[in-house]
Amino acid sequence: MKKIGLYFGTFNPIHVGHLIIANYLVEFSDLDEVWFVITPQSPFKAKRSLLDNNHRYQMVFEAVKDYPRLKASKIEFNLPQPNYTINTLVHLGEKYGNDHQFCLIMGEDNLKGFHKWKNYDLILENHDIYVYPRISDGSSDQKFMGHPKIRWVNAPIMEISSTFIRNQHKLGKNIRAMLPDAVWTYLDEMNFYR
Repeated sequence: MKKIGLYFGTFNPIHVGHLIIANYLVEFSDLDEVWFVITPQSPFKAKRSLLDNNHRYQMVFEAVKDYPRLKASKIEFNLPQPNYTINTLVHLGEKYGNDHQFCLIMGEDNLKGFHKWKNYDLILENHDIYVYPRISDGSSDQKFMGHPKIRWVNAPIMEISSTFIRNQHKLGKNIRAMLPDAVWTYLDEMNFYR
């Protein structure tokens, strides 16, 4: 059985921080692969700064193509919107059956609001959650601190954000070092975030 970590996000754009965390997890935990699950643009919440789903998928694909244990996934593109993580997990379970064990990857900041997620208790009952450190205010709910399904991962703290990259690129700053080379090339050729 393959153990797959699901790393959800808009990846608008994917950057080296995302890759470092995902690669750390496949190299230094028991995960066999990490799938980048690109969150689709909600048809009800059009954000001008959010690129089309397929462009974001292509950038993730380009970023991970040289990492055999990292995958780009558009599994959520065809699921009903708005989508909830529990629905994606159920869909993946039905699609891949008993060959895959799916786990969630989230930053410590997301764990603080996890109790507000739809069916969070069901997610926690059936899936491990790998939590990487983030610098943020407040603390996580105490019930999650010693939970047997929550695994704290001592990954590097990455303080790069896609929002920062987009904003600085728009201002004409050189953000190339924060992106995988293939992502920079794609973004530059398509003239995104200008």
